[in-house]
Amino acid sequence: MATRTRHTERREDALSRERIVDAAVEMLDTAGEGGLTFRALSAQLRTGPGAIYWHVTNKSELLAAATDAVLAGVTTADAAGDTPEATIRTVALGVFDAIDAHPWIGAQLARVASQSATLQIFERIGQQVQALGVPGTAQFDAASALLNYILGVAGQNAANARAQEPGTNRSDVLGAESAVWASLDPGRYPFIRNIAGQLRDHDDRAQFLAGLDLILAGIAGLR
Repeated sequence: MATRTRHTERREDALSRERIVDAAVEMLDTAGEGGLTFRALSAQLRTGPGAIYWHVTNKSELLAAATDAVLAGVTTADAAGDTPEATIRTVALGVFDAIDAHPWIGAQLARVASQSATLQIFERIGQQVQALGVPGTAQFDAASALLNYILGVAGQNAANARAQEPGTNRSDVLGAESAVWASLDPGRYPFIRNIAGQLRDHDDRAQFLAGLDLILAGIAGLR
């Protein structure tokens, strides 16, 4: 009995929470949230579901842990110049790039507003809003606008990328969409026809930063 107990302990030590989370991230990247099951995870880790439940209570906890693992460092990343604006841009780009590489994170952050990763991002942004001298009565609105923009645009960008067939050339897709915009009725869609060429040539990351700067410019007016 003692030998069996020691064997179980060694197995549990080998099957650490970190190993489980790393394997979950890998599965989420390849199969998405729907492909992450404890049965599939057990097969990948060559163990039983009970051994995983020893470290992780349920799928929701596992998703939260995987999100925290991927975003670790985003909220503590150093910003060039260390100005509040530079820090907000650094955090925003960190989140954008993380969601671009791991699209499932976008849905997870949007679904659970009180999860650790979301709160840490909101806290880091909120501290910068305070540092910008925004009045206390406007800080919640300003920080919320930044958070919602960052998560919303980053999540939508990742969703658009996932909607394309594997191997699809982005330039071809944008070129085709731009041609559709340019062919719209000029009486009903004068604006869209006018910017059709910009759609074809735009860079998602650069446009994300441009939108962020527009919000920061508006926040500057609150001081």
